[in-house]
Amino acid sequence: MNLSHIYKTKLILLHLLFWVVVWFFYVYFFSYNSDNTNYVTWFSSLLLPVTMLTTYFVVYYLIPNYLLTKKYKLLAMYSFYTLIFSTYLILMAIFGSFIFLSNMEIESMPPMSRNYVFVLILVYLIVFMVSFVNILNHNFKTISKNKELQNKVLESQLQIKEQELNYLKKQIHPHFLFNTLNTIYGFALKQSKDTPEIILKLSNLLDYILYQVSKPKVLLKEEVSHVKEYIDLEKIRFQDTLKVKFNSDKIVDEIQISPMLLIPFVENAFKHGNLINGFLNIEIDVRYKDNTLFFNIKNSVKKEELASSISGIGLGNIRKRLSILYKNDYSLEIDQNENWYIVNLRIFNLKNV
Repeated sequence: MNLSHIYKTKLILLHLLFWVVVWFFYVYFFSYNSDNTNYVTWFSSLLLPVTMLTTYFVVYYLIPNYLLTKKYKLLAMYSFYTLIFSTYLILMAIFGSFIFLSNMEIESMPPMSRNYVFVLILVYLIVFMVSFVNILNHNFKTISKNKELQNKVLESQLQIKEQELNYLKKQIHPHFLFNTLNTIYGFALKQSKDTPEIILKLSNLLDYILYQVSKPKVLLKEEVSHVKEYIDLEKIRFQDTLKVKFNSDKIVDEIQISPMLLIPFVENAFKHGNLINGFLNIEIDVRYKDNTLFFNIKNSVKKEELASSISGIGLGNIRKRLSILYKNDYSLEIDQNENWYIVNLRIFNLKNV
């Protein structure tokens, strides 16, 4: 026996139970001030099918086809026809009981069964009650479906954001690796004694990229440490043509950020920076204060190269990542001042995002 069959069986039994309760209610109601049990029993039994027919017609035809579809004119018209037809059936039940159950003696009829208005109100009380429950149930199912759809939409949006973040991260990694491998290749050709040191530092960064970047967050202290390793690699490549000033206050251990968030800014500075007076100048300042991360980086650049610095792919990816990860809790300002390209990043409420 499958679940749908079990559900249908339970539903039928529930309906039968309900109409049995209605029948007892009719018997109780029409027994008021009357001892004619036989009349009350048969009259209630005649009235029950009329109530059932009217109720099911309203619930399964009028409500879904005209009320829920907002066809109010047709609803009013068919409701009027239903009232006329049910009135006719109720009158037949009253007159039939009068003729066959009371032997046409009105005094023997229970008082409550003589009044057509009372009987009509009683029948439609049941009809309205069932209709009200049916509409409530429909609204509940609609709300549940809407919430389910909203949850599915939210899940889809989260999956899309995760995929987009992974895509953006993957775009950053090849660029970084390409530059570093070029450095190793150049030193290997020269058979430089610094090659092992470069490979060691690169292995540390690769470990960070491959195993830590998949995490939603890493320690800020760890990100700063790998920024320093990246700078050490570039120092080997640039030799005496690089001047770097790196300032970082003591960072609290528990502060976390998204992995590979600061390194691309540093990479962008080395990629688009220019030697001026024989040196590439880069200044970096990392501070954490009042639940806010302050990250400032600037590099020397020729005026004619500023356009390519601003439109770099890596910087565009970082903007997208920031908007996804931190939404309204960050500010990113890019400025140029004579021969300086300046980036100011602020991430607010760092403990809460």
